Amino acid sequence: MRYNTRTRVFPVDPEHPAPGIIAVAANAIRDGRLVAFPTETVYGLGADATRIEAVGRIFAAKQRPTTDPIIVHIAAIEQLDQVAVEIPMLARQLADRFWAGALTMILKRSDRIPSIVSAGRETVAVRMPSHPVAKALIEAAGVPIAAPSANTFSRPSATTAAHVLDDLDGHVDVILDGGAARIGLESTVIDLTLDAPTVLRPGGVTLEALREIIPDVQTRERYIDAESGEAAASPGEMLKHYAPNARLMLIDGDANAANVHIRQLAAEFTANGERVGILAPDEETALFADSRATVIGIGSRDDLAQIGVGLFGSIRRIDAKNVAVILIRSLPREGLGAAIWDRLVRAAEGRVIYV
Repeated sequence: MRYNTRTRVFPVDPEHPAPGIIAVAANAIRDGRLVAFPTETVYGLGADATRIEAVGRIFAAKQRPTTDPIIVHIAAIEQLDQVAVEIPMLARQLADRFWAGALTMILKRSDRIPSIVSAGRETVAVRMPSHPVAKALIEAAGVPIAAPSANTFSRPSATTAAHVLDDLDGHVDVILDGGAARIGLESTVIDLTLDAPTVLRPGGVTLEALREIIPDVQTRERYIDAESGEAAASPGEMLKHYAPNARLMLIDGDANAANVHIRQLAAEFTANGERVGILAPDEETALFADSRATVIGIGSRDDLAQIGVGLFGSIRRIDAKNVAVILIRSLPREGLGAAIWDRLVRAAEGRVIYV
């Protein structure tokens, strides 16, 4: 059964949130209720990470399978010992370099954190967000906060309070509206419980930056079918994730060849009576001006950070045009491009065409 409630929205200054509003949200957390709040990556749907029934409401509100683990958010390094045990020195080194920020570490779980948070595993995913609203909320609540992205399961992540309302109005108690998320892509997840430190989800901290601390860091891609019942080691491992209602198709290859193929596909789908949407770098939208497709620019092809900030919003905007299919070409996979590629593959449910 889905978690139902009356949703209240409170605008907050993203840099200096009013203590009174933070206190309302913190009280909701302590009461076992749900609060959506901005982080530097995306909006999170938060609950007291130490209470089984509170975390259960996250799964119910999002309609999220319990095989998909949730990240626990802390506000200070001292809280790490409350949620994890046998913490390796490498975790401290990574925290010194990347916290507060967009890095999540998988560690051995403390008994204080119920297993529902971690899909029944003996591990826990932890991060310390840098957003002032998130930090103030965790501090005021006085407990670690479990929080996946604040959207219905498998939908594009929420990067604004409006996105949260679109998906969760009536299913979250409090929304703190602190404006748009600054990064727009979820955190990088690194597993420190394996023999070799391994990135399970690329995100806001790039692989190149991690290699400055861990030169031989490993990467792993997993595509889990949510219907399989397999417990994921990390959030973001499901094959269908970040997906719009329309069929999204990712065209991979040389940019020119990919754009030619997108034009061909758009013509074929349109001829069959299907409405087509195209997401393209701003410099390339004119290439599709004579098509009958709906075209939305996603930012400059030379600025992957800008594209990352607006990616989920762009997918939501074009999906709202009631298109049947969305076409987008791949982008370079260096730096933040690795995270963008990962999100697009999962939004496409693996529908990648190589040209």
